[in-house]
Amino acid sequence: MDISFLIRGLIFGLSIAAVVGPMSVLCMQRTVNRGLLYGLVSGMGIATADGIYGSIAGFGLTVIISLLFSLQLWIHLLGGLFLIYLGVRTMLTKPAERAAAAKANASNLLGAYVSTLLLTLTNPLTILSFAVIFAGIGVGATQNSALSATLVVLGVFLGSALWWCFLTGSISLFRKRFTPTWLLWINRISGSVIAIFGVLALLSLRW
Repeated sequence: MDISFLIRGLIFGLSIAAVVGPMSVLCMQRTVNRGLLYGLVSGMGIATADGIYGSIAGFGLTVIISLLFSLQLWIHLLGGLFLIYLGVRTMLTKPAERAAAAKANASNLLGAYVSTLLLTLTNPLTILSFAVIFAGIGVGATQNSALSATLVVLGVFLGSALWWCFLTGSISLFRKRFTPTWLLWINRISGSVIAIFGVLALLSLRW
């Protein structure tokens, strides 16, 4: 067993997760407004999606890859529209309402997990980046390619999960210092950023 494949996957997972995008903004906003656990569960949804796409690329599941690329127009469309909806809803939600909602739906962690999982999966082109990086790492070039692919995919998930633990944990340390006014502006700014990402996703569509 070549443990270096696990380490390479770990580094790749960290680097992919650390890229600032709509999911990063969403996780930070959820952590500030709903607490560490809610933000962390949201991050785990993203890490799971990274692991799924890594598995598809690493094990060469060509049928699934072809299906995703054939549906990428509709996947991007739905993802972009949902990001816009999520952004607008975030902008219009007041901190007091958000706090009340957090208390009322404290057990709804599954929704937080599924929402980020599905949103992250709305970019099938991610498979291309995984496939290219996996080839560079050397997955498939060894005699035991299945084992090497498994180690890299596990590393990708662990690296991504590690980043979300670090990000949400760091933000939660300062969560109580935010005043209601700050929370209001955090909602407005983060909601605007998420909505902009949604608009950009729609503008990138090619019919």
